[in-house]
Amino acid sequence: MTLTDTNRIAQVTCALGKNALVLYRMRGHEALGRLAQWDLELLADRSNLDIAKMLGSDFSLSLEIPGGGAREYNGIVTAFELARPASTQPNLPAMYRATVRPRLWLLTRASHCRFFHRMTVPAIIGEVLADYHIDFENTCSASYPSLEHCAQYRETDFDFVSRLAEREGIYYFIEHRGGKHRLILTDSSQVHGATPHCAELPFRPQPATPHEHEWIYAWSAGGEVATGVVEINDYDFEKPLQSAQLGLVARALRSAPFDPAVYAMQEHAPGYTQHADAERLARAHVEAHQASNVFVSARTTARAIWPGGLVRLTGHPLASQNREHLIVSAEYEVNSDDYLSTLDARARPPVFDCAFKALPRDAGFRAARSTPRARVAGPQTAVVVGPKGEEIHTDKYGRIKVQFHWEQLGPAESRESLQRCWVRVAQPWAGKGYGAFFLPRIGQEVLVHFIEGDPDQPLVIGSVYNAAQTTPCELPAKMARTTLKSNSTKGGNGFNEMRFDDTKGAEQLFFHAERDLETWVKHDALTRIGNERHVIVEQDDVARCGGNRSDAVQGSQRVRIGGQYSLDVGGDTQHKSEANILVGAGVNVDVKGGANVTIEAGATLTLKAGGNTIVLGPSGIAISAAGPVTIDGVVVEINCGGGGGGAGAASASPDAPAAPRQADDGSK
Repeated sequence: MTLTDTNRIAQVTCALGKNALVLYRMRGHEALGRLAQWDLELLADRSNLDIAKMLGSDFSLSLEIPGGGAREYNGIVTAFELARPASTQPNLPAMYRATVRPRLWLLTRASHCRFFHRMTVPAIIGEVLADYHIDFENTCSASYPSLEHCAQYRETDFDFVSRLAEREGIYYFIEHRGGKHRLILTDSSQVHGATPHCAELPFRPQPATPHEHEWIYAWSAGGEVATGVVEINDYDFEKPLQSAQLGLVARALRSAPFDPAVYAMQEHAPGYTQHADAERLARAHVEAHQASNVFVSARTTARAIWPGGLVRLTGHPLASQNREHLIVSAEYEVNSDDYLSTLDARARPPVFDCAFKALPRDAGFRAARSTPRARVAGPQTAVVVGPKGEEIHTDKYGRIKVQFHWEQLGPAESRESLQRCWVRVAQPWAGKGYGAFFLPRIGQEVLVHFIEGDPDQPLVIGSVYNAAQTTPCELPAKMARTTLKSNSTKGGNGFNEMRFDDTKGAEQLFFHAERDLETWVKHDALTRIGNERHVIVEQDDVARCGGNRSDAVQGSQRVRIGGQYSLDVGGDTQHKSEANILVGAGVNVDVKGGANVTIEAGATLTLKAGGNTIVLGPSGIAISAAGPVTIDGVVVEINCGGGGGGAGAASASPDAPAAPRQADDGSK
């Protein structure tokens, strides 16, 4: 026989052409904020239909509505199979099974690792949907914050979009029209309008109803205990004191149609430090709980019913139920009206039956947060990035920008773009103007941790070496060394270093300053050297002592000055030697006293110039001249009896040097 759906209640439109397939049975479900699915059994004259042509193609089922109009189920074929080939004994057509879903389902077939920078959640969702050429309309009316860093990590595009939407209180529903379907994004029940062809339905509690009548024949209204309060808090590192003092950022309370709103859900929501944003988030979350606090379960024969439409109930014995409700989910059963008598001997089921759930219109709907958060199992490495030609790139908080190894969907120059978030860097010690500070540089590989495993909260916790960024010393040859070594910037070719060498018998603490070394000690500086100290100053050596200076040399002291030696003493100068003192000059020696000059010798004092000598000894004075001796004076007195001698020279008695204090040897 030749199958056709002309002039029948259900008509199929598919890629194989008109009447290639006709409906036998359909089971399907739709819900706000959830993927729809329709499973169909289809009949065909042929057993060799092109399965490949059907997969991924548009599909439409149009169901006639009594009184005029049609209810459409539009989507794409995601699965198609031959369930039973055609046969002549008995005379049966071929049966195919098809699964039809909205185009949104394609997002479940792909996963990515990527991030979005400074975009709102609706904008992010829109960009992902556009990649799949999905017809959608964004009707969200709330104001959403621009997220500095929003990562998709090892999750399908559908899970990523669903997770963001559920978190923000955004949900979607499908409009079917003209063989096409459109995805509607919304965050408000105000966008929902009356359901076409069944804006108002009567209540008729009859278990068996003729298929041409449309009414609600079962209605169960109730509720369950649900969370009534949602509290949102966050920490803002740019306002740490304010965050610590406030703690709670926002609080939202649901209505209480049955039980009081007592039980609170406290949530830490990173990225929501602004009160208005946190308040909107808290309100969205409490409305998601509200959806389970009050609900309606019902059944109907109305073929136009669809999630997202409003239906007003009439004729219910409980007057409070006779009002407008929002359909939030529906499960359908559609049976062919003309094939059952010949293909199935069982009792004829109704053409259409639907079980649905609804909420009072004023209850407010939000989809439950059922999509799990993406998690990073542990730390990862990344590469520090920055502007071309720079070696260091940071902000006033010491944050850096990194490129993750898993970044996708862009050429190299795009991935290296600085359109990415600043990442905080953990330090060994961080205080108010003090602590330790090490800033990773461009090109270095760093270790990135994610707070609570959240890919939206990266934190640099260390650095690692690789083949391009090698260690400061050769390994394993110098494995006993521990070092802190920098690199001059820009351009390199210089470094500062503090190095420890723990090689037994060759232990060393090494300091290297590429240019200047400055030390400021506000009190004492104690140094003890167990063996030798060698100091080489290539240029000037300048020192200033504000008090006394003492030097004690147990052995010999040798000083050699290549230029002049100048000594200016404000008080007395004393020199004492336990042995000889030798003073030599290549030319002249001048000794001048402002008053007296006394030279005293314990035995003999000899003055010698050229061939002349004056010797002063215990027995007298001997004058030996190579020529005449001239004594010239106004008066010359010669006293043979002896006269007063000159005053004796004072004995030298320099102060002993102060004993140095002991430096800490590590035992303190």
